[in-house]
Amino acid sequence: MKKWLWEHEKYPSFPYKAELVINEIDITAQKIGKLSTLIDLLDKAKENNIAIETFTEEIVASNAIEGEYLNYDSVRSSVRKRLDKSFNLGEDSSTHHTDALTSLLIDSNLNHEPLSLDRLHRWHATLFEGEYSSLLEDINIGVFRSYDDMEVVSGPHGHQKVHYRGLPAKKIEEDLKALLEYINNDSENPYIKSAKAHLWFVSIHPYDDGNGRVARVIVDYILSKNTKLGYKYFSISSAIQMDKKGYYKALENSQNLLYNREYDFTDWILWHTKTLKASIDLGLKKVDIVVQKAKFFNQVKQEQLNVRQVKVLNKLLEYTQGEFEGGLSTKKYMSMTKVSKPTAFRDMQELVKFGYIRQIDATAGRSVKYELVM
Repeated sequence: MKKWLWEHEKYPSFPYKAELVINEIDITAQKIGKLSTLIDLLDKAKENNIAIETFTEEIVASNAIEGEYLNYDSVRSSVRKRLDKSFNLGEDSSTHHTDALTSLLIDSNLNHEPLSLDRLHRWHATLFEGEYSSLLEDINIGVFRSYDDMEVVSGPHGHQKVHYRGLPAKKIEEDLKALLEYINNDSENPYIKSAKAHLWFVSIHPYDDGNGRVARVIVDYILSKNTKLGYKYFSISSAIQMDKKGYYKALENSQNLLYNREYDFTDWILWHTKTLKASIDLGLKKVDIVVQKAKFFNQVKQEQLNVRQVKVLNKLLEYTQGEFEGGLSTKKYMSMTKVSKPTAFRDMQELVKFGYIRQIDATAGRSVKYELVM
């Protein structure tokens, strides 16, 4: 019984119902247009800051999806070295591994030369550059797997569930050449193309490890070629990380013919497009934060402030990870700035005096909290 999509007679075509996706594609295009226009309106310094944050988040999130948790500051340091002319090597916290991952992402976004098998191999090798682990001894790096029993499984040993089995090894190179021909030369809508290419690559599953990460790099490559900015200011991996269960479920529902009996990929394209829209919304939020920061600091007399106070005001303006739920406290200030309680209290009282933060009505028995004055 045929079970995997590559066993179907229609493979490697990926049919879908255009009338069900066209509206979502149009909305996505409008959102990307809006984001591109806003980025264009920002001055170069602010645009560069958004690029740094986006690239950093893409690298961190793409690896987190696969269970590798990178140090955010190390990744950001690697990205800043490449994109920020004002970067001070004295504050460098990058590693050889994060430098390599940054080079990979920059190549996929800024190098619009046609994709080739050799470039895919180099991308794959770069994923593991500078990474030291005994597990890597069993991984062939920068070459296709040579065995057929490549399975995606979950569950405890002895009770594992097989979610997918990859394409037979002897068919990998031929299939990837067809995929590269499609990526390089087909004129299909880029949002459809990125969805199909993503699914096609992970269905081939050509490498021992890192297939999901390379697939998302391919998505970056396709989308960056089709933005007027030349590279993209949104992180699709961040959106996937927010819906990781949905990601794996959408893949399984598409790749397993027991679930995809009609051999139809409309649901996958809709899921991929929905996730792409979510990543653009995150990008739009970043732009809004940058604009709000600019408006706020235009009213701030920065000569009144020390470095610690500027850092905390910046974090309050971002408010992205829920760090300040309930307001800014002395304890949170101490944590961010690494100063003593008296110094933190003095800094905060100055910010109150200058009118940049104000005390929130305190609940009886609770510590005093503060919020920005916008």
